[in-house]
Amino acid sequence: MEGLLSFLIFAGLFYFMMRFGCGAHMIHGHHGKHQDNEINKHTDPVCGMEVDTDKGYRKMYAGNLYRFCSRNCLDKFEAQPERYIEQEKHHGDSI
Repeated sequence: MEGLLSFLIFAGLFYFMMRFGCGAHMIHGHHGKHQDNEINKHTDPVCGMEVDTDKGYRKMYAGNLYRFCSRNCLDKFEAQPERYIEQEKHHGDSI
C-alpha cells in the first residue's frame, strides 16, 4: 500500500509539471509575442512588404517557400524568379 501511495503522489506531481510547468511548453510551444511575430511574418521578395503566414499568396520555388502580398507580386515573381531571389540575397548580405 505504501508503494501505491508513493506512486500516486509521484504521478500527481508529474501531471502538474507536464500540465503547468516546463512540460507545457513541449505541448503548446512558447507563446511569447516576440516569437509569434517572427514566426508569422515573411517578406515579399518582390516589393519587400511583410506578409502574415495566414494571408497573401505563396509559392514553392527551388525548395524554398516564398510569400507574396498580392497576386501582382506573385505574377512578377513567376515571370522572373531568379531576379527576385538574387535581389533578396543582396539585401540580406547588406543587413
